[in-house]
Amino acid sequence: MIESTTMQTTTQKLQPAPGFAVAAEGLTHISRRSFLKNTALAASAVVMPTIIPARALGRGGAVAPSERIVIAGIGVGSRMREVLKFCLPMPDLQCVAMCDCYADRQRLAKEMVDSKYGNKDCVTTRFHEEVLARPDIDAVFIGTGDRWHAPLSMLAARAGKDVYCEKPFCMTIGEGRTLVETMRRFASVWQCGTQRRSLSSYRFVAEAVRGGMIGRLKTITADLGGWGAAGQVPQPEPQPQPDVFDYDRWLGPSPWRPYSALGCDSWRARWQTNGGVIADMGAHFFDIVQWANNSELSGPVEYEGTGSWANDGYTNVPQTVNVEARYADGVRLLIRSGEKGIRFEGDEGWIHITDMGDITAQPQSILKARGVIMTHSIPTDEHVGNLIKCIRTRRQTVSNPELAHRAHTIVHCANLCLRLGRKLRWNPLAERFVDDGEADRMMFRTMRAPWRA
Repeated sequence: MIESTTMQTTTQKLQPAPGFAVAAEGLTHISRRSFLKNTALAASAVVMPTIIPARALGRGGAVAPSERIVIAGIGVGSRMREVLKFCLPMPDLQCVAMCDCYADRQRLAKEMVDSKYGNKDCVTTRFHEEVLARPDIDAVFIGTGDRWHAPLSMLAARAGKDVYCEKPFCMTIGEGRTLVETMRRFASVWQCGTQRRSLSSYRFVAEAVRGGMIGRLKTITADLGGWGAAGQVPQPEPQPQPDVFDYDRWLGPSPWRPYSALGCDSWRARWQTNGGVIADMGAHFFDIVQWANNSELSGPVEYEGTGSWANDGYTNVPQTVNVEARYADGVRLLIRSGEKGIRFEGDEGWIHITDMGDITAQPQSILKARGVIMTHSIPTDEHVGNLIKCIRTRRQTVSNPELAHRAHTIVHCANLCLRLGRKLRWNPLAERFVDDGEADRMMFRTMRAPWRA
């Protein structure tokens, strides 16, 4: 488990739901269904006249409370608040808690939830331990910085929760494999936030390539775009930590650095807290690449390339990338910094999809097979909807741990090839680099105490 530090900051603490005891060591998960069943049995012993609103019984199109999935957010910055916009209107979800190291983010998220429900019931905290200790919470939505994605997902699984986790979900290959095994061990339903997999545009492209509409696939080009605001950053100057922010908890398992507002705002510029543009967009695009190439349980076997680096003394992730990866069957994956999109080339044609889902192809007859209208947004509701369905059925999600791990392995292999400055060979079956002990050692990172998973 992760052990927490403490600091003197006022926050509204979460309390376990009435009738539940939380063990001092370890958590025994009592499912929401078991709780409601036992409560109903206890209530049946005393018969009292009660007037129950129709909405509480699920009439008039409403979902009965016993059928709602209770969720909480951990890390509720701008991205997770966007996800919440899709979650809150869903009648079979009930959001009850918001957790973040920033007091203002807690407040903004709570205002969203309370405004939707017309009450002030949403609880806020900076302690993820309090969220995970609540037996009435079924699932958590994790939108923290990358360094926390895998540890919090695994802690949630151990606490009996299901998980929606933003990408990139792991900092290393080893961390990704550990998450896969943890989700399997605790039978948790887990969804990676690679929502393009649930977009009809990307689905059509993947199925067109898999179905042979461009002939035998030869080359895939994934253009990841520029690095924008995460480009060159001046060396941050240490500052006093504000009272409304838990910096030590925010930094979590990453190496210690003195607090600075600029350092926190530019965490994507640092290898210690991020994987650069390859991790940012590659996590999305490589998921589609693997799907279209019918290699979701495998991956490329060789990586070689170059990248450009900032000279500001602080930014240490690549600013531009030009990597070539090769699959065992000869298919080439070119990873570049061009305008965002993916192009698949075969011996009978090609098909290209932009970041926002616009498709072009040759021959153009490929487009006639598409029976859906192009969309110019990346919807999250279908992706979250898939998670909710799987929570109810206990089936694997469309972006389940194994598939997400294999796509993220491409992220990390490409990054390591640039950091080491040489060609790497990868064995997807053994999940080890070939005759390269130095690269193997970089499959894990040391986690800072006391935030060790």
